[in-house]
Amino acid sequence: MRRSALLLLAGLLAAQQPPPVKFQASAQLVLEMVTVTDKSGAPIEGLTARDFTVTENGVPQTVAFCEYQKLDSPDAARPAAPVIDAPTVSSVTANQIAPEPPGDLRYRNRRLLALYFDLSAMPVADQLRSFAAAVKFLRTQMKPADLVAILTFSGGAVRVLNGFTDDRDALLATIQKLVAVDEGLGEDDDDSDTGAAFGQDDSEFNVFNNDRQLSALQTAAAMLGHLNEKKALLYFASGLRLSGIDNLSQMRATTNAAIRANVVLFSIDARGLVALPPMGDASRPAPGGAGMYTGASAMMVSNNLQRSQDAMYALAADTGGKSLLDTNDLSAGIVQAQKAYSSYYVIGYYTGNAALDGKFRRIQISLREYASAKLDYRQGYFAGKEFGKFTAADKERQLEEALMLEDPITELTIAMEVNYFQLNRAEYYVPVVMKIPGSELALAHRGGYERTVIDFIGEIKDEYGSTIQNIRDKVEIKLGGATAAELARRPIEYDTGYTLLPGAYTVKVLARDNETGRIGTYLSKFVIPNLNKEEKRIPISSVVLSSQRVDLHDAIYTAGKDKEQVANPLVQEGQKLIPSVTRVFSRSREMYVYLQAYEPTAPAAQPLVAFVSFYRNRTKAFETAPMQVAQRLDNRLKTAPLKFSISLDKLPPGKYTCQVTVIDPAAQKAAFWQAPVLLTM
Repeated sequence: MRRSALLLLAGLLAAQQPPPVKFQASAQLVLEMVTVTDKSGAPIEGLTARDFTVTENGVPQTVAFCEYQKLDSPDAARPAAPVIDAPTVSSVTANQIAPEPPGDLRYRNRRLLALYFDLSAMPVADQLRSFAAAVKFLRTQMKPADLVAILTFSGGAVRVLNGFTDDRDALLATIQKLVAVDEGLGEDDDDSDTGAAFGQDDSEFNVFNNDRQLSALQTAAAMLGHLNEKKALLYFASGLRLSGIDNLSQMRATTNAAIRANVVLFSIDARGLVALPPMGDASRPAPGGAGMYTGASAMMVSNNLQRSQDAMYALAADTGGKSLLDTNDLSAGIVQAQKAYSSYYVIGYYTGNAALDGKFRRIQISLREYASAKLDYRQGYFAGKEFGKFTAADKERQLEEALMLEDPITELTIAMEVNYFQLNRAEYYVPVVMKIPGSELALAHRGGYERTVIDFIGEIKDEYGSTIQNIRDKVEIKLGGATAAELARRPIEYDTGYTLLPGAYTVKVLARDNETGRIGTYLSKFVIPNLNKEEKRIPISSVVLSSQRVDLHDAIYTAGKDKEQVANPLVQEGQKLIPSVTRVFSRSREMYVYLQAYEPTAPAAQPLVAFVSFYRNRTKAFETAPMQVAQRLDNRLKTAPLKFSISLDKLPPGKYTCQVTVIDPAAQKAAFWQAPVLLTM
């Protein structure tokens, strides 16, 4: 009551006074870090704002200021680090890189090096090797111009353990704490911190692919983007292998986020120099089969190592950095980043385009003289946007432009699964299923219901870049009562289907939350094989793993319009089998396995034998009883549907490899399919 009275009194006084005069102006400052070198690679000094020509989308811009950052100069001023009293309670911004206040010169003429340890992608031995390299650099190789920050990623969150500082003792103490945790001598105080950046749901989304690691790396780059200077991020990980189920948009988005934030990635393989025994090391059982004698097993081990380094190499190369692979001196990677840049210019201008349209603006910088000089700088940026002011035409144009962008937008998390089932000798039915975490969507209260609207747009292109199919849909989901409360813990699922010919395809889909304007992108490649040419093995379709069957009219968590489902083999007897997509299953529910086998030349009387196995660390943990399947659909392909319903309560929680085996005893043929799964309580 007291506060209300004070507010009322203030309102009466304001009514008796004339309205104040407001002056408002806005201008957007654009900063560019430009490295200028001559033919020999030596930096060119002494340039001023008059020497640079800057254009934005072809329109000349006036350079407001130009400042030269010279590193490793003995005469350069070293501003003292600000003295901060130790807080009595934890700061709510402890897991962020604080932006520099206006006029603060603490980072002037300083080299910013961020040590980023991806603890989720490194076993303990590799973590200790990485920490030892950091200690070596801090003690013997760190220069006066260096400011070092320490970041980690574990438990689904990015944590800033040290901001940029030249305090060796504080940095060494942080590294020693990480070592103590790994050796079991201490406790990880950060495990209970819920204020860290990038909190993802480990139980379902992105469990088996690298989207979580790449999204976390993108988050770290965005943190460093608050600082105007050029930054180097040292990425320590035990490889980063992209597989067929990964969202390729996230790889591209991470690279582009680093470029926009003036962050150069230097990837360091924490495994060091790896000796590869042809049959594997002592951490796994000896392989079996003919691969031992043909060299296939040894080649697979070598290829796995190479692929795990390819993604790390690409991250570094695409951002202008370098990768350190196959060496035990990991500190050399930090020194490599230290030597990568010694000086650069900070150029700033106020853009003449004040439109908040969210469009990409291309920047070109050149010198009026020194025609042979080499300039390295960010090629452009995205303007701000106010989604609430978009008209219907603006929203449609935004989706179309976002679909064409080479720089994917990954504000929403999307998981996708693409399957294929043969319809006839030429065509295949391709069901496409997408999942979006409900916790990332906003609800609006209208008409007595909680509602959310999601726009979908996408294309399926063949290997020549021609568009074969389009995806364009708007889904309105009405939730009420307890159902709306469960949205934070349940995903929204959207499914559609297409008829395609055999070949290699690329699918790119965007989803937009129409309440907030947040957009997610999924980009992936998939192949539909020509099963008519399969002679050595039994031709089989995709294998669908599921834990849920729903009635076609029950669409509480299915964001899909009523569509023709005649050709969809996942719809049977009025119920639809919902693919898991993330392949995470609860032990309290049954797992459904569905696939089709095709034998157009086989006699109908010969049955197939199929069973499902679960392996853990290459040891068989469970196997279903063999099932004979003699029933075939009445078509030219003699399609044999294979259905399993498996109880998982006898298996302990953890990661497994699920294998489906199909055998034709008469023709002496077989088919195998494997995929990782996660069992939870």
